[in-house]
Amino acid sequence: MTEFWHDAALPQLEARRSCQDAACYRPHSHDRFSIGLIDAGTTTFTGADGAPVPLAAGDVILVPAGHVHSCNPDRGRWEYGMIHVDQDWVASLLPAGSGALLAGITVLRAPSPYLRVRAVEDLLFASDGPVDGAQVEEALRQALHACATTPPHRRIAPATDETLLERLRPVLARLHEDASNPALDELAAVAGMDRYALVRTMKRATGLTPVAWRHNDRVTAARAMLRAGRPLAETAYELGFADQSHFHRVFRAHVAATPGVYRR
Repeated sequence: MTEFWHDAALPQLEARRSCQDAACYRPHSHDRFSIGLIDAGTTTFTGADGAPVPLAAGDVILVPAGHVHSCNPDRGRWEYGMIHVDQDWVASLLPAGSGALLAGITVLRAPSPYLRVRAVEDLLFASDGPVDGAQVEEALRQALHACATTPPHRRIAPATDETLLERLRPVLARLHEDASNPALDELAAVAGMDRYALVRTMKRATGLTPVAWRHNDRVTAARAMLRAGRPLAETAYELGFADQSHFHRVFRAHVAATPGVYRR
């Protein structure tokens, strides 16, 4: 079971609640700051460095925008929630001196952050109509304060290489802007390397291969379009998917839900 919350009155915020009992996520990233909480069961979180991090009920994990990760259950059912927030808004709500939360992935294992984040989630899903924006902002501020003032159980440093990333800017621009599927050899020529070096370099610089990076980028765009109410077929076509079936498969692999369920 998966349910999503998004509201046109608060476009900088979305949330989900899910129960899963099988591996469901490919490595991916978000264009927003993500706050996850484990409600039941156990799961393994994996960042761009590939090192597994076990998570259990009561844990909170904070993932800044752009950080590649995946999270899948160890065995049996796990229940979790996720809140995605515009990162500039998060920065404005954090107490002074909390920059570490924006620099790398943080795992918290203490009651206060969990309860405060859960309060934000409950506030969103309890409403049948428009939420009180000021009330949500205050609840989020309190949750972020609890996260910022709790000693981390674990911090995961970024695994991206900024020097390589700068070299790949033209490739990333082509992957983002070209509605067709540019061939790997074409992308390699843009970067001035062969196709095998490009795959290795992309993996080191972004945590994803060229194809995976393109899929992730298109799913990010698709989420924004669907939240705005765009039709599924129009979204798939505009983003260059071969057909709706292809769009469905790629979206589900990244979001663990179909585009139709997400759009509701």
